Amino acid sequence: MAAVYRAYHEGMGREVALKVLAASLAGDQAFRRRFVREAHLVAKVEHPHIIPVYEAAQERDVPFIAMRLVRGGDLRAMVSRDGAMPAGRAAAFLSPVASALDTAHEAGLVHRDVKPANMLVDVGRGRPEHVYLSDFGLARGVDTGGLTAGDLTTPGQFMGTPEYAAPEQITGGDVSGRADQYGLGCVAYTLLTGGVPYPREQAIAVMYAQLYDPPPLVTAIRRDLPGSVNKVLARGMEKKAEDRYDSCTAFADALREALGLPPWGAEGTFSYPRGPRGDGDGQPAGYSQTHMAPRPIELTRRPPGRQSGYDTVSGNWTAVVAADRDYYDSVWAADVQPDEIVSFPEVTSERRFPLSGSELLIGRRSVSKGILPEIDLTAPPGGPKTDTGVSRLHAKLVRQEANWSVIDLGTENGTLVNGREIPSGTLVSLRDGDRINLGMWTVITITRD
Repeated sequence: MAAVYRAYHEGMGREVALKVLAASLAGDQAFRRRFVREAHLVAKVEHPHIIPVYEAAQERDVPFIAMRLVRGGDLRAMVSRDGAMPAGRAAAFLSPVASALDTAHEAGLVHRDVKPANMLVDVGRGRPEHVYLSDFGLARGVDTGGLTAGDLTTPGQFMGTPEYAAPEQITGGDVSGRADQYGLGCVAYTLLTGGVPYPREQAIAVMYAQLYDPPPLVTAIRRDLPGSVNKVLARGMEKKAEDRYDSCTAFADALREALGLPPWGAEGTFSYPRGPRGDGDGQPAGYSQTHMAPRPIELTRRPPGRQSGYDTVSGNWTAVVAADRDYYDSVWAADVQPDEIVSFPEVTSERRFPLSGSELLIGRRSVSKGILPEIDLTAPPGGPKTDTGVSRLHAKLVRQEANWSVIDLGTENGTLVNGREIPSGTLVSLRDGDRINLGMWTVITITRD
């Protein structure tokens, strides 16, 4: 339908994404109407996770839409690059998109092309990753207000993406917001597994599977996830629209509950942007094959200069907390406005926490909530700035015989060991000298005397 360019808007004094109708379609009045209609639809619905439209007009008889420029890419590219996402990270994208879809449905609009490529991720200093639902080009009102299906499509023509299309959309039946919920269920499967629900070579075979094949089991690929996730996706992807959840938000909330995550919007449920992650093999770094009883897994490398053998029985262990400038520089986008920058703390003195007992909580204290972590990353008076990217209940150190392991407590900010993100709920074995990054700049080095 269109091409999208990065452009400079002279009137606004900023860069924008400029969507221009394809020259081959510019003479087609039906496509021109659909193109202009997209801008009006998006402008009609106000939601923080729907891509903002700045202007819609024509230049030299060529229709265009000027929108917010999103620099972080889309979820399709992220999955193609990194593979399956940790559960918390996937849910952090799905919940706001579900909210955006429900808002559009309340305005009488159905997106009809919900897929990872239409979910853009913006990044910037000092703020969480922000996902935008984009491309309402196929959207249609439940009440078309005078437009007929023939105005938007050719009879018998399928509009949408087969891998994420609901059965009623494929058959030309009545399409409601629950069709978008079906697409969101397919997106959830993609984010959690790295693949599409029905991989087939031909589009017609994909559409047949959407109509007649049962939803695939997420746990067939992600054995670290609970079986209740299969039930949630199965309901969201029911063949009959009336058998699905009442709303996209209800689906996303049920998925969070099945994954053992707090409700969307609760403290600690937002993820901060980071650099590349994962093993590059389609699995999250340190991917474990069990959920109920996670085994310790190795994803460490012995620091340079250390001896090849070491004593695992004797010695006192210490967690050394500091601020990591290299990590701070790696997680932020370079092209942000100065007033958006959260500065690196001027005071970066080390804090040392001797490790003892069987478990130690890592986080930020909250007396009112009864959260008193043993490794408290709340800044002391006159000390380094508090890293608010660290959750109240962020991670835990667990002693196993003479060694220690770390486990992320389901935070969507994430935890990295030696530069690689670890899946939540999975024990990761630590060695002398290993580095744990969390928040915006915090690094914890595990040492043994």
